[in-house]
This record gives sequence, C-alpha cells and structure tokens, in this order.
Amino acid sequence: MEKPSDKVRVKRIPKRGIYDRSEIYEILDKDCVCHVAFVYDGYPVIIPTIYGRSGDELYLHGASTSRMMMALAEGIPVSIAVTKVNGIVLARSLFNSSMNYESVVLFGHAKEVTSQEEKNQGLAVISDQILKGRWEEARQPSAKELKATKLLKVYIQEASAKRREGDPGDEKADYALDIWAGVIPIHRSYGEPIDDSLLKEGISRPHSVKAIVK
Repeated sequence: MEKPSDKVRVKRIPKRGIYDRSEIYEILDKDCVCHVAFVYDGYPVIIPTIYGRSGDELYLHGASTSRMMMALAEGIPVSIAVTKVNGIVLARSLFNSSMNYESVVLFGHAKEVTSQEEKNQGLAVISDQILKGRWEEARQPSAKELKATKLLKVYIQEASAKRREGDPGDEKADYALDIWAGVIPIHRSYGEPIDDSLLKEGISRPHSVKAIVK
C-alpha cells in the first residue's frame, strides 16, 4: 500500500480511496478511454482519448499536429482520469441518490516515443487495450502513417482510485417512506458484429472479434 500525497489523497469519503497500484491498474485495464487534462496557452483543456497501459506507463497516440500531443510532448504536467459507472443508485431521497462506480485519477509527465520499434510496441499496447489480438490480425502501420502519428508515454508518478458500491445510504427517517430504493446495474455488452459493406466475400470473423462477442 503506497502512502498517498495530498495531490491524490481522496478527501470526500476517504474510506472509498484506493492507493494500491495493483487495484488501480485493474481498474485502468477495464477500459480504453480516458480524459487528459492539461494547461494550454494559459487556459485549462480536457480531451477524451484512447489509451493503453503497459506496466507503470500509459500510451497515448494522436495526429502529429494535434494540440494535445504537441503540448504534452514538451513535458508539461498532465492529469488523466478514467471512470467506469457500474450502477445507478436510487435512494429514497434525491440528495442521497448516487452512482456505483470505479474511477482513477493519475498524474505524470509525457514523453514522446521516437524509436520506430517502441512506437510499434506502444501502438500495439493501445490496440490490444481496445480489442485484444487485433494488432496481429490487421495491416501494420506504414512508414507514412507512423510519421503522421505521434505516440506519447506517460509514466504514472502518482495515482489514486475511488470506488462506490452497494445499496443507497438513506437518512434513518426516510426508510419508513413508501418510495422504492435500490440499484440499477449497468453492464457493458457487445452487440452482433456488422460486416463492412465493402467486405470481400468469404472472409470470416477473426479470433479477436469472436473472443469478445459471446
């Protein structure tokens, strides 16, 4: 268990705070979309993007001319957040209604990946974060495509997670009210794959797609 600094310590309902890196990484590995916050030209910016985790680093990619990618490549401080909502918590009062969720907030600095070998490795990490195994099935990036793509890795210097789960927490007097209370679970599921309208005949679904669609 890591001792959290004031920067990452959970202050609102501290008992929900998580500082163990293995638990934090477990939450990160459940998703592939994050929100990246940084200061650009004197004003705050937050941008959603795809990520991939490898060890203590997150990989981010984007167009070489992207405002975010160019700014972060300079090594400015960055904060990244990931949230997974697991349920709507309906209390007897609106005040105590909530969400069941898992979230991570991390801090670090980005570094541009310049070697072609590591660039391919980092892009493969991102690809597998979205759909495991797809990197090996699809055409690899060309030299032109790699040149048009900037890849950054963010070392996770500090991080904390927060989790809420379970029933609503109502006021004692409200339990006598004739109002329904409970949790509506939210589950992620994948629909039936839709073939590309220009797909050649005779091409079956690859293993990565079959593995994720039950």
